[in-house]
Amino acid sequence: MDATPKVALIVGAGDFLGAAIAKKFAAQGYVACVTRRRGKGLDTLVDEIKQAGGRAEGFYSDARDEDQVIELVDTIERTIGPIEAFVFNVGGNVKFDLLETTKRIYTKVWEMCALAGFLNGREVARAMLTRGRGTMIFTGATASLRGAAGFAAFAGGKHALRALVQSTARELGPKGIHVAHVVIDGPIDTEATREMFPEIYASRPADGILKPEDIAETYWALHAQQPSAWTHEVDVRPYAEPW
Repeated sequence: MDATPKVALIVGAGDFLGAAIAKKFAAQGYVACVTRRRGKGLDTLVDEIKQAGGRAEGFYSDARDEDQVIELVDTIERTIGPIEAFVFNVGGNVKFDLLETTKRIYTKVWEMCALAGFLNGREVARAMLTRGRGTMIFTGATASLRGAAGFAAFAGGKHALRALVQSTARELGPKGIHVAHVVIDGPIDTEATREMFPEIYASRPADGILKPEDIAETYWALHAQQPSAWTHEVDVRPYAEPW
């Protein structure tokens, strides 16, 4: 076992996409450091990775809290190993009519999508720049490109995240850090998606719904095959046309 194992930090390791990404990196020999703000599923994810022969560590951390983010990155770098791959996968996909969107709702969604992306990206970049290498991947959505009715808060946050990543890529790319923004332009097969978009499940064939495991393969490829271009945006969608 390596004395200094490589670490993949997945911030927002939920039950579906985040978990799939963590399992993929762990299967490739990385220590999957996974975070959630709260909930009981984190220990289950860590156990599943370990039972499959991988290595994982779980952290309860609020991605919007600057002090917690600083402590998270510092702890991993000091006690586990260098963060070679970082995935920001915090959600925030909520639907409210415009007149029902309170200041509290809008602010919270923006904090989850944009502020948290900035705080975590900044602290991970601080560590990666000391080595002059690393991969930073941020999860986008259809809302990163266009806002749908009922998703004003989510679209605002995801647009802001995309702009953040573009600036980050142009600044850090020449310094050896590969920065990517993944636009997941389509429904991911989750319980929440089934409830929110029943019409899509009713109208599409099975291959028209994105599988978390397939998206995780794209994330791994972005890290393992770092293209020469230092700024990279990937569009992942089940169909060629927008949905």
